[in-house]
Amino acid sequence: MENDNFLPNERRDFLAKVATGAAAMGLSMLASSMPVAAAERSIHSASDADEWFKKVKGAHKIVFDVTEPHETFPFAWPRVFLLTNKATGTDESNCGVVVILRHNGIPYTMEDRLWDKYKFGEVFKVTDPKTKAPSVRNPFWQPQPGDYKVPGVGNVAIGINELQASGVMFCVCDVALTVYSAVLAQGMNMDAADVKKDFVAGILPGIQIVPSGVWAVGRAQEQGCAYCYV
Repeated sequence: MENDNFLPNERRDFLAKVATGAAAMGLSMLASSMPVAAAERSIHSASDADEWFKKVKGAHKIVFDVTEPHETFPFAWPRVFLLTNKATGTDESNCGVVVILRHNGIPYTMEDRLWDKYKFGEVFKVTDPKTKAPSVRNPFWQPQPGDYKVPGVGNVAIGINELQASGVMFCVCDVALTVYSAVLAQGMNMDAADVKKDFVAGILPGIQIVPSGVWAVGRAQEQGCAYCYV
């Protein structure tokens, strides 16, 4: 059962240890956790990830490798790529853009419900641009007009849904989903398989689960994408 009654110091200690715990547990958990992960793929299957990558088309193709939340950059840079290609004669419909969210970048692939339930803003150190507090929502899913402005440019459409409408493809690392769900489950006295299932159920529409983020980096480059580390 979920435990929402962490004492303040216990809560801080738990959150401080999540990232290092995930890294430490990662390799040792893979052998035991991956069969569970394979069983959880009925909603967003990683088994068709190779076919998904074949959808990358265009005269100019790029993959953005996101391992950390890193402010607005995981979403601003794909928009900049599209805008500047359009300015130099290539419409966004003729550009191929892939964003790989892995390691600490995975919370952006999940719905608001999970941000609130598992305190992703605290765990992954993401601040809500409106409240300036740890975010209890996904700030890049269906943002409101005016949420994101660039000096000299004005409002920019960098929500995940807005980028998807421009053809940007998003995927998430299954290994990271497996490891982080297990670490959070341990800290909250929950069952790891249940938390992983909850994560998968909360993946945003149109986002592909891939076997691992590093696997996806390789596949994107095999499809002709230039590489950009965010």
